[in-house]
Amino acid sequence: MPMEITARDALIVVDMQNDFMPGGALAVQAGDQIVPLINRLLDIFPTRVLTRDWHPPDHLSFAANPLFIDQSWPAHCVQNTPGAEFHPQLRQQLADTIVSKGTHAGQEAYSGFQSTELEGWLKQRGVERVFVAGVATDYCVKSTALDALTAGFDACLIRDAVRGVDNPPGSEAAAVSAMLKAGVNSIESREILPA
Repeated sequence: MPMEITARDALIVVDMQNDFMPGGALAVQAGDQIVPLINRLLDIFPTRVLTRDWHPPDHLSFAANPLFIDQSWPAHCVQNTPGAEFHPQLRQQLADTIVSKGTHAGQEAYSGFQSTELEGWLKQRGVERVFVAGVATDYCVKSTALDALTAGFDACLIRDAVRGVDNPPGSEAAAVSAMLKAGVNSIESREILPA
């Protein structure tokens, strides 16, 4: 069902960083393929947020022999490294703010709302509904969308503007199911209409 964007809407683009792109330390398959779509979405929304992993070098999630599960990942998105930079074609200059997460060595943080100022920042601007895009569907996108609900926002997953790790197989579909069950709406980018 088409949705018209209003002044009370915000786009949250999750973690479109080099380490999550093909060839990166923790690559999401085809993650780079959604960059053009996200760039178009950035033009539509009045409020635009980019989140990023911004880990210290000794972050607890880094493992020498990673199992690719919670708290056992390859080193990725280390602060001030090329892998932590946004995809070079992402129009990051259109963002109204950049939210850094996972900045504490002893804390895993998938959500853009966890230990950040994002909730207050959005509410100060009168935002009531957020649309979530980016990577990875089964981790940071899911956590951000669910935390948006908890913070009192309506939340929409832009289904064709996300990509997942899907490890183990089925985890991406399970994440989408969990979001929908919790009350996150699902929408395709073509259904998003400028005001």
